[in-house]
Amino acid sequence: MKTDPQPSAVLFDLDGTLIDTAPDFIRCLNLLRQQHSLAALPAEHIRCSVSNGARAMVRIGFGLEPEHEGYLEKHTAFLDLYEAGVADETTLFEGMDQLLEILETKAIPWGIVTNKPVRFAAPLIVALGLEERCATLICPDHVSERKPHPEALFLACQRIGVDPARAVYVGDHERDIEAGRNAGMRTIAVRYGYIEQPESVDLWQADAIADTVADLAKLLQ
Repeated sequence: MKTDPQPSAVLFDLDGTLIDTAPDFIRCLNLLRQQHSLAALPAEHIRCSVSNGARAMVRIGFGLEPEHEGYLEKHTAFLDLYEAGVADETTLFEGMDQLLEILETKAIPWGIVTNKPVRFAAPLIVALGLEERCATLICPDHVSERKPHPEALFLACQRIGVDPARAVYVGDHERDIEAGRNAGMRTIAVRYGYIEQPESVDLWQADAIADTVADLAKLLQ
């Protein structure tokens, strides 16, 4: 990876990178399907699309796009179910807490830049006990442009007080890596996230790829 041994800050995408939100997405989508007398879908069928949010859940669960009749009703219902149990089964990825402790011990601030609305992200961070540890949480509510636009990453670096060129952005989606590049940051793509085609990660032009959290820890030390 083209990076200094110690970055000035590490920024993480949220779903599929820092935390495993898939169990709650799977639970909520199958609960909504049950309410419409439909059978549960296999977890792996849902998991790979979690990073694409509620819109992808409605597409997978009901075959609906935003222009279709009934889409808005199911989209709203899914979000309501999710908000009611945003952290029921969500956890940090295995080994991530130890990685965050290493960063904290080295006085390297870490933050979160996500396309997840603050309505869901903020209570989730509190529920996982990360609120006091996280140097900044940037959601679409805080900026005018979503990733892959670099605005959110620039804002995160500004709040932490670091030069984007000295920071690292970690994500599990091509838009994360594109956003990092657009911000002039160094990037790490994580293949353990919610990725439909794991081999496609090699094409994202990230500075490095981590197949596991352990790999990520090595890259950041």
